[in-house]
Amino acid sequence: MQNRTLETGVGLFLLAGILALLLLALRVSGLSASATNDSYKLYANFDNIAGLTVRAKVTMAGVTIGKVTAIDLDHDTFMGRVTMEVDKQVNNLPSDSTASILTAGLLGEKYVGISVGGDDQLLKDGGTIHDTQSSLVLEDLIGKFLLNSVGKDAK
Repeated sequence: MQNRTLETGVGLFLLAGILALLLLALRVSGLSASATNDSYKLYANFDNIAGLTVRAKVTMAGVTIGKVTAIDLDHDTFMGRVTMEVDKQVNNLPSDSTASILTAGLLGEKYVGISVGGDDQLLKDGGTIHDTQSSLVLEDLIGKFLLNSVGKDAK
């Protein structure tokens, strides 16, 4: 009888551990089992979106207000087109707002940061943010630094 109680306790402990790992995996990946909030779509075109992924967060003043839902290539302008879903609660973004691709933390996770403009007209569902700042590519920066320093040594 005591052996069966011990086995049941170990089984319940193992089940709780598996559920905790599943919950942690859902939290880290950005997926959720709950229904999505009301949101509207915004678009932004960037020269370079290196490192930005689908489901990356969209923030304003450090607060998450949405997520990236799609990344495509605009075949007319040959720029990266980012589709974002923004919470309906944030429905007063001026049309001259700025979208920037920023880096969070040491691991280099990319996200979209929105800076508020001052225009009276507001962005509507399906609107486009025209003022954008592309992602900083570390390899390009290192290459420019090395080429600049090599050119000075040769003279």
